[in-house]
Amino acid sequence: MLSELDNFYLKKVEPAKSCLLVLRDIITSYDKDITHTLKYGMPFFCYKGKMFCYLWTQKKTGLPYIGIVEGKHINHKELIQEKRSRMKIILFDPAEDIPVKTIRTILKQALDLYKSGKIKIKQTQ
Repeated sequence: MLSELDNFYLKKVEPAKSCLLVLRDIITSYDKDITHTLKYGMPFFCYKGKMFCYLWTQKKTGLPYIGIVEGKHINHKELIQEKRSRMKIILFDPAEDIPVKTIRTILKQALDLYKSGKIKIKQTQ
């Protein structure tokens, strides 16, 4: 039996489906403390239990994107603020190569916010 999380990806149409699956793999393989779950009907990735980033598709264009929860703290030319106060996104065209190096750079900057203590995470005893 497939989970709701698996079904999220399976219900998407190509080429967005493959793009989202690759993005999922890039994010989950980046750090051993990143977990993958379904929140608000979308795939969310948490770092040590704290919401970190998510995957979604843009309504107007259907383009997949990674949403960085604390994006307002990151200055990167590929991140877009739009009308969000806290989050920023990076859009992907599934017909083009995925910029893995850029994604890893942004993930590092975002994770550094948590690892440095700028964004508080729950301490486990």
